[in-house]
Amino acid sequence: KTTCQEVCKLLRVERVGVYRFNEDWSGEFVSNFGMVEAQWDSINPFGKNLVWEDTHLQETKGGRYRNNENFAVEDIYQAGHSRCHLDILEQFKIRAYALIPIFVGRNLWGLLAAYQHSAPRQWDTVEVEFLVQVASQLGVAMQSSQMVTQIQTRADELEQSAEQRRILFDLVVKIRESLDLETIFKTTVQEVRRSLNTDRVGIFRFDPNVGFCSGEFIAEDVLPKFDSALAVKVQDYCFGDQYAPQYRQGEVQVISDVNSVGSKVPHLDVIERFQVKAQIIVPLMEGDELWGLLCIHQCTHTRHWEEAELEFVTQVAAQLSVALRQANLFQQSSLLGQTREEANQLAQTLNELRKAQMQIIHAEKMASLGQLVAGVAHEINNPINFIHGNLEHAHQYTQELLRYVELFWHHYPDAAPEIKEFFNKAEIEYLFEDLPKLFQSMQVGTERICEIVTSLRNFSRLDEADFKPANIHEGIDSTLMILQNRLKPSADSLTIHVSKDYGTLPLIECYPGQLNQVFMNLLSNAIDALEERTTQQSSEALAKNPCKIKISTSLLNKDWIVIRIADNGLGIDEKVLSRLFDPFFTTKVVGKGTGLGLSISYQIVTEKHNGKIYCQSELGKGTEFVVELPIRQVTNKKQ
Repeated sequence: KTTCQEVCKLLRVERVGVYRFNEDWSGEFVSNFGMVEAQWDSINPFGKNLVWEDTHLQETKGGRYRNNENFAVEDIYQAGHSRCHLDILEQFKIRAYALIPIFVGRNLWGLLAAYQHSAPRQWDTVEVEFLVQVASQLGVAMQSSQMVTQIQTRADELEQSAEQRRILFDLVVKIRESLDLETIFKTTVQEVRRSLNTDRVGIFRFDPNVGFCSGEFIAEDVLPKFDSALAVKVQDYCFGDQYAPQYRQGEVQVISDVNSVGSKVPHLDVIERFQVKAQIIVPLMEGDELWGLLCIHQCTHTRHWEEAELEFVTQVAAQLSVALRQANLFQQSSLLGQTREEANQLAQTLNELRKAQMQIIHAEKMASLGQLVAGVAHEINNPINFIHGNLEHAHQYTQELLRYVELFWHHYPDAAPEIKEFFNKAEIEYLFEDLPKLFQSMQVGTERICEIVTSLRNFSRLDEADFKPANIHEGIDSTLMILQNRLKPSADSLTIHVSKDYGTLPLIECYPGQLNQVFMNLLSNAIDALEERTTQQSSEALAKNPCKIKISTSLLNKDWIVIRIADNGLGIDEKVLSRLFDPFFTTKVVGKGTGLGLSISYQIVTEKHNGKIYCQSELGKGTEFVVELPIRQVTNKKQ
């Protein structure tokens, strides 16, 4: 709209419009602006019916404009147009026109049109060239807008995926820490319903020894406007024969529109009673036996279920099945554990299962973080390269446009009063001065984004399985960049100052991605310690001794390097220092830590890199972790 107005005023043409092609090469005006005179102010259909019914453009798929040709006509009655073409032009009361193609990338998107209604008009070459430049900038602007929309969509998808992984991880932690199925079920249905933004999520349990013919919902989270299904007795005498064998084999039922399947669906009375329009039903297994169902209900409308949503629900059901199996094992241990030895063996087995499960989940979490970071870096890299590469061309184009304005002002100093008024009002001289500065700031901004992308890519090397020479300082800097959001001040914490004292280090043979994981764990622990300090000390004490993290590196000798990460938090009690690297040991509150970060860091440093890691701490003064690594590995290990 702004483009139409400004071009119309600058060229003093009676109307300027932007015409968009549809997929079938029909089209319509999406915007237009006209300086209407009194004697032809009733031009129809501008402002009413903006569809241009031109079969020639449809048959030729854009005609000459597909070849990026411009077309200017001074008088439609002298241009040799066919009668049908003249009819269309007369319908819009057009006497002269200039049409310029608008390309978005390599695709013809539409036309920039300038019209004269009242009389013929001679189009100067400089006017046509000006329209060409404007159409080119419109195409670049629309392509940039599409890029931004695509990036936002991808970012939303990555954020939803990260949220679902967090729910799965929290569920695994709860299963590890508790055998209270009621609490686990209640928390799960709440988190799943919130993540999927659905109307009801419930856990249905079959009654024992009735052949899957009856059961009830034992856990549920539902929007207040819908009836609760909790404790409602459900019966379906056909379920055991027709549907139970399929669910026992892991089959998942996905229905986008219940009305489309008719009566060929189990528990039809539940669907009708609770107004279910779409659903996902996933089996819950206790070992090899079908125990119940995880039910996802959409009640307000039909819904197309995404593949990622189905995968998420399936993973949740798998973890709930683990909880059921674990609770069953514990019950069996209570019944069969007649001797202390048997009970201890079963407890050890359960502990080993939990440890293995948590290590797998932790590894998947770090791999997911690496994939997420790499994905974000990739999604940002393409559009920012496009923007960065086009800045120079955009700067050149604008300089040419400004030069055109300068020449016009030089050769026509006595321009019309309206043009002089526009020049004064628009502060053209300030534009000449400020526009280069604007492009310079945009250049600096895109270069900064490119640096961030490089850091993200460096951090995301979590899948490298071979020793390779790496710069330790790059890994630390990349990790700090990932944690930058936690280092900045927020409503709950103050700024954390980070100082770096890097020595001159050679490249060391290592697994770069695994060492990045160690740095992430150590720096995250330091930030957690400083955040705890801010909650326990007064603002005066914090102002006198601000929160700090100091990172230093140096050569220990010709074969070893040392990395020190220190904080001035509250410190660690000497009694627990010896247990810091034990699996599942944590000094944090329940739900804050898993007790695996330092254990895995110890394994990476000592077993994977033949190095050393230890902790020095003093209550009230702070904590320092020291990592010593050999510069060269004796043998190339595999992960």
